[in-house]
Amino acid sequence: MRIALGSDHRGFELKQEIAKKLTELGYNFHDFGCFSPDAVDYPDIAQAVGKAVASGEFERGVLICYSGIGMSIAANKVKGVRAALCDYPQTARLARQHNDANILCLAAIHEPEKVLEILEVFLASEFEGGRHLRRVEKIKAIESCLG
Repeated sequence: MRIALGSDHRGFELKQEIAKKLTELGYNFHDFGCFSPDAVDYPDIAQAVGKAVASGEFERGVLICYSGIGMSIAANKVKGVRAALCDYPQTARLARQHNDANILCLAAIHEPEKVLEILEVFLASEFEGGRHLRRVEKIKAIESCLG
């Protein structure tokens, strides 16, 4: 599985921990930035990761900002992205199983140990399909109606 990884300046340190964990777990990933704690605009990173995932070049994405909210909002503007802000392992599992989320958004306000657990659950979980497929298809239909 190829993973697109990105953060803003507030998520930079946590992104470094996530990159170590991805390497440790044997995942192939590309870092879309930012590359220092210098201020950047999170929508730029969210768009780059979102496009990479939506195009199919990467199967999943991970975005980090201070609250996770900004990245989630911005990433979900990219057609084909289903970004989920997850604060618990259970919500990460459900985001994958029920919503086929393809980007995990994380908050740098959480302890790294908690975030790494959320990450592992998200990456290990698969979409269940079934009744959930109909709902994901409806989300795609809404998206296709938007300008």
